[in-house]
Amino acid sequence: MNLTIDIGNTATKWASFEGRELTGHGYGLPEGLLREAGNIMVCASGDTKVLEGFPCRYTLFDSAMPLPIRLDYKTPETLGADRVADACGAAGLHPGEACLVIDAGTCITVDFVDADGTYHGGAIMPGLKMNLQALHTFTAKLPLIDIEGVEKAPVLGRSTEESILAGTLGATLLALAGYVALYKEKAPALRVLLTGGDAERLAASGARGWEHVPHLTMIGLNEIMTYNEK
Repeated sequence: MNLTIDIGNTATKWASFEGRELTGHGYGLPEGLLREAGNIMVCASGDTKVLEGFPCRYTLFDSAMPLPIRLDYKTPETLGADRVADACGAAGLHPGEACLVIDAGTCITVDFVDADGTYHGGAIMPGLKMNLQALHTFTAKLPLIDIEGVEKAPVLGRSTEESILAGTLGATLLALAGYVALYKEKAPALRVLLTGGDAERLAASGARGWEHVPHLTMIGLNEIMTYNEK
């Protein structure tokens, strides 16, 4: 059994695999599985204090290790581990196809992998909560909206709260749709994969035709482990 752990800025998630089959997933550290796993790989884009006193051996992923994709990026040493893992997951799920990965977490990342399995980079933008926090922090009267209770954005805001949600989610969706359109000029058969904590919210708010892959980062970590076992 392979065990993958993704330490993000907001939450720690895990997934277990038998070969390429996803067999379990959850939040936090899976205490019951830590000693059962044959291989453990950790991806840390957030605070690594959670790893202090870790009860067993693990591999901390970084982009310098052998990968099932090629990196064409000016500063690979600064490239987020989660972005690389997402790209490896996309290439593993859809080999020989160009993929655009949208990871909607604390920040939203957009990353392009071509049909030959080469990662070219992409974009980083504020996530939904960060945008809402900025509107509240840098204005005198706009309230702080809790995105957790919002399933999808209204198209037309008929109150201040609804207007903030329409603007925040609407602007985000329009920006992402713009990126998709630009990359489809490069790769008309482009697959768009959507993952991250706000993925379902974006999908419900109008992200049409994008493949929702909730555990893409962990799938990518498993692809990297499998590649390094050869």
